[in-house]
Amino acid sequence: MQATAYTYDPQTRAGSVLLDDGTPVPFDAAAFDAGGLRLLRPGQRVRIELGGPVEGAEGGDAGRRVTLVTLQTF
Repeated sequence: MQATAYTYDPQTRAGSVLLDDGTPVPFDAAAFDAGGLRLLRPGQRVRIELGGPVEGAEGGDAGRRVTLVTLQTF
């Protein structure tokens, strides 16, 4: 699945992406590390993989978690 990098904190290696419909979905350091990236800038197109629901989140993709974030390659 594709998304756009929205936020990224280099100290925690966590942030969020925007799905193509504008839905923000957070990712944690484990998802960032799984992609092998060193840095992420807002606006970059990325490839993500979504996993199971996050506790306490409400429906749709917002209730799922990103398990991998890496750069989109063609």
